[in-house]
Amino acid sequence: MADGQQLGRLLLIQIGDGGSPTETFTNLCGLKTRSFNMSASEIDTTIPSCTNPGGPVQKTSRPGISNRTFSGSGNFVSSAASDIFMNHVRAAEAFNAKVIVPGDGTYTGSWMVTDFSFSGDVEPNMEFSATFVAADVLSFTAEA
Repeated sequence: MADGQQLGRLLLIQIGDGGSPTETFTNLCGLKTRSFNMSASEIDTTIPSCTNPGGPVQKTSRPGISNRTFSGSGNFVSSAASDIFMNHVRAAEAFNAKVIVPGDGTYTGSWMVTDFSFSGDVEPNMEFSATFVAADVLSFTAEA
């Protein structure tokens, strides 16, 4: 692989098992497509010139609320880790997870599932899709 390029399959979400004092994180298995979005709302700070109000106006902004979202879909794989994950989904509760972004780093903290669905046809494997959003402030560890 060329220098600097990263494999998309290494973009992962790991679900925490809730263990104490040491929590174990396990890959959410079965994902074939995945994406991680970082965005912020835009706060308009534009002010027309006080000395030349009829002149051109330069739009200006500052960052507002930041948003971190992970989404993925693929084959549903039944396991102890998926049981833990599905219990969180059914209870509509926040849980600890890590999103590992190759070439960037790891976003760790409380996440929640805002959208989950199962799907399937007659012959292929049952599939699922899920959207995760940060439920609290995340910590970031840059890739070494």
